[in-house]
Amino acid sequence: MSTRSTASIVLLLLASFFIIGLIVWGLMPDQMASHWNAADQVNGTMSKFWGVFLMPIMAAGMFGLFLLLPQIDPLKANIAKFREAFNLFILLIMLFFGYIWILTLLWNLGFTNFRMSTAMLPALGLLFIYVGYMLRKAKRNFFIGIRTPWTLSSDYVWDKTHQLGSILFMISGALALIGSVFGPNAIWFVMVPLLGSTLFLVVYSYVLYQRETKS
Repeated sequence: MSTRSTASIVLLLLASFFIIGLIVWGLMPDQMASHWNAADQVNGTMSKFWGVFLMPIMAAGMFGLFLLLPQIDPLKANIAKFREAFNLFILLIMLFFGYIWILTLLWNLGFTNFRMSTAMLPALGLLFIYVGYMLRKAKRNFFIGIRTPWTLSSDYVWDKTHQLGSILFMISGALALIGSVFGPNAIWFVMVPLLGSTLFLVVYSYVLYQRETKS
C-alpha cells in the first residue's frame, strides 16, 4: 500500500470518527466511563468532550507522527525498504484506535453486556500478529521496531533480534486471541507474553552484540 493511498484512507477514517462523535454527542452522559480495571469494572471517568473526542484527537496526532518520523530518521532509506508494510501498520493501528473508541461509546450508550478486556483482545491479538510480520521486514532505523542500543549499532544484531521478535510477537498475538475466551483472566494472556517477550528481546540483543564484538 502506497503512502498516498494510506494517507487518503486514514484521513477518511479520521473524518468519520469526528462525524460519529458529533452524531452521538447528545446521547452521551456528562461524565463518561473511560477506564476499566482488570475485573472489567469502571474505575475512571472523563468529561463528555474528552470521552467523545480524545481518541480521535490522539489517533490524528499519532497519524501525523507516523508521517513525520520516517522523514526525519537518519536511516530513512532503510524505512523505505519496508514502507508498504509500515503503511499497512498505520492503517491497522488507526482501525484499532477506532475499534476501542467504538467499544467505549457503546458502553456509555448503555450497552454494557460485554467485558471490555475480552472485547479488546481479538483486535489486539490481530494487531500483534501483524506487528510480528512487520518486524520480520523491518530494517535498522531509529523509530520503528525493537530499538535497543545494540540493535541500533549493528545490522546483524538488528536482523537476528527482529527475526526472533517476529515469532514472539506472533505467538503473543495468538495467545491474545486464545485469551479472549478466558473471561476475567484474559488480560494475562496479553501482559505476560508481551512483557516477557520484550524483556527477553532486550537481553537477546545485548548477548548478540557482545558475541559479535568479541568475535
